[in-house]
Amino acid sequence: MSAEKSGRRYQASLASRRREMVTPEGLALPVTVAGRGARAGALLLDMIILFGGAFVVLLVLVAFGEGLAGNRSGEGQSPAEELATVALIMAFWLARYGYFLFFELGPRGATPGKRLMGIRVAARPSASNADAGGGRLTAEAVIARNLLRDIEVFLPTFYLLGMLASGGQADGVMGWAAFVWLMVFLLFPLFNKDRLRGGDLVAGTWVIEASRVRLAQAMSIAPNHGRDYRFGDAELRVYGEHELQVLEGVLRQDNPEAMREVMLAICRKIGWEPGAGHEREFLEAFYSALRAHLERGMRFGQRKADKHS
Repeated sequence: MSAEKSGRRYQASLASRRREMVTPEGLALPVTVAGRGARAGALLLDMIILFGGAFVVLLVLVAFGEGLAGNRSGEGQSPAEELATVALIMAFWLARYGYFLFFELGPRGATPGKRLMGIRVAARPSASNADAGGGRLTAEAVIARNLLRDIEVFLPTFYLLGMLASGGQADGVMGWAAFVWLMVFLLFPLFNKDRLRGGDLVAGTWVIEASRVRLAQAMSIAPNHGRDYRFGDAELRVYGEHELQVLEGVLRQDNPEAMREVMLAICRKIGWEPGAGHEREFLEAFYSALRAHLERGMRFGQRKADKHS
């Protein structure tokens, strides 16, 4: 009975996180907002990767500095030790910001921690522009959300840890202020339906579950005995796995108006003149051709995640 209740609670939680995102092409794409646990786990994994890498760099630089310094006597740092210290500070700074920028600006929109947890960052539709969702993340958005992470988490955490490490009391006015500040931002995702943190709110982003549907599990298409559609490699290269999954969703919904819009969007993209009255035939033919094209690429180690990659 408890397992049944847990299953119902999970289904209720999943339903509360389902949203609809309209892509720049005008396609309505169902998405699921990432759970708070998945986001926390992804951040923890990324921190382990970051600090593990920083520790390895520290060991290398320490060995490098000691090797150049030799058996030097006297007080103060040698030029080699000063160089190693500066290099360590720069490496940590670049890793701290460059890590998130590099991965979230990529075609997957996810750091290694997020990929392991099956989530990614995406542009969030706004109230003033409902069609802004689903586009590739801009550098401004990624920089904004990651700079806010410093204010939300890192600065108050390092301040509290620094006070404790130096033997100071963290229960003073400044300590309590830093603690309250940290708790406000850590608990912020609990008080909005899209699980947004402060950085997401400022940058216009959200974190959603990444689709894990494999091409082999895609829908079957009956042979087309009507019009004969042939698409070249150049026409099929404009889309990737993400668009294939969107197209599959449209075919499953079997909404004539949606299929008409999608056909028009594809025809504009590949330079075809759209017809009328055979939308499903066209989309099924394009789906089959695109799926075969992507599977051929995967066999040769060439994977195309979406149209941007």
